[in-house]
Amino acid sequence: MADIICESLGRGVTRSKRRMQQCLRQAAENGYAKASLLLAGHMYMDIPYAREVGDVGEAAGRLSGEVMEGHDVPPDVLNSVVHWLLRGCVTGQGHPLDHLNRFRREALVGAKYCRNEGCEVVGLLKDFKVCPQCKMARYCGVACQNEDWTTGWQGGHKATCGMAVYAKPVEPATSA
Repeated sequence: MADIICESLGRGVTRSKRRMQQCLRQAAENGYAKASLLLAGHMYMDIPYAREVGDVGEAAGRLSGEVMEGHDVPPDVLNSVVHWLLRGCVTGQGHPLDHLNRFRREALVGAKYCRNEGCEVVGLLKDFKVCPQCKMARYCGVACQNEDWTTGWQGGHKATCGMAVYAKPVEPATSA
């Protein structure tokens, strides 16, 4: 997605995570609704550099106490997330509170965030350790990180570490 946005802005494909987020913000400011929604999601989930690039200060205005409750996100970040959701939902992409509730559900319920293909650990995003080099791949522990380094998904993390755009699909947890 970020590659498409960067290419549409005439920037080519970027390998820098900070530059990728900057392209995403520029596309959102230019009225690309999906980029606004994607930036809001990245900020909520604390994807590298998203909060730094997407911060808009107090532009979203004050949120009611009901909306602020239950989010494990700082209030200033939540204001910026709401700002980008409002910009993204102008073109009929749903209601901002629906997206915000979805972000919260994903953060609370948890998912399989471990990049190791054979791992079945389900948990919260914040509980998974991030690869110190690329800051993108997440693992439940050292054993999964070591196993995935050379023999995992798409030839192992060693082959993709440092690339800005790769993502293993996240499977939301099902409540039993």
